[in-house]
Amino acid sequence: MPALMLGPLNLAQWVVLAVAVQRLVELRYSKANCRRLAAAGALEAGQKHHPLFVLLHGSWLAAIFVQVSLEGSLSPTFLAIYLLLQVFRVWIFATLGRRWTTRVLVLPGERPRTGGPFRLCRHPNYLLVALEIAVLPMVFGLWETAVIYSFLSALLTRQRIQVEDALWRAVAAPPEPPSPHKTPR
Repeated sequence: MPALMLGPLNLAQWVVLAVAVQRLVELRYSKANCRRLAAAGALEAGQKHHPLFVLLHGSWLAAIFVQVSLEGSLSPTFLAIYLLLQVFRVWIFATLGRRWTTRVLVLPGERPRTGGPFRLCRHPNYLLVALEIAVLPMVFGLWETAVIYSFLSALLTRQRIQVEDALWRAVAAPPEPPSPHKTPR
């Protein structure tokens, strides 16, 4: 079925543009948080791979945008899944607050978050991004793009997690001792 046209762009392209705008707003929020964290004495690791993430995400959106200009159909099921992932994104943002960045920054003496989505997995933001990279192309039936970018993202994210975990081990506060009022499970 041909895509619904809205001016010179089709509906699928408008969806991709909305995601691109969301990412740009997040980068701005991240920059502000990075400045605050750096001013508070946060240490950064993985500076060399950050541009690769920017390149990966930018080219992922560009590839989808170009491909949907040719095809342009939408899958309501995958679109609904993608929108549900945005609820997960809000939960992560709310949990991390001013600690959310696109970079790896850790304040010495702090502990990693353990509440909210961090109760479910150690790195919920990386899980979210992996799912988004796979699901958004599937909204438009672009399974090849989903596979290629998921693979590339997994390679980068694996390195990123190693760098982040090493930084936490180096500068984090020791874990809280168990409460004497709780019995171990």
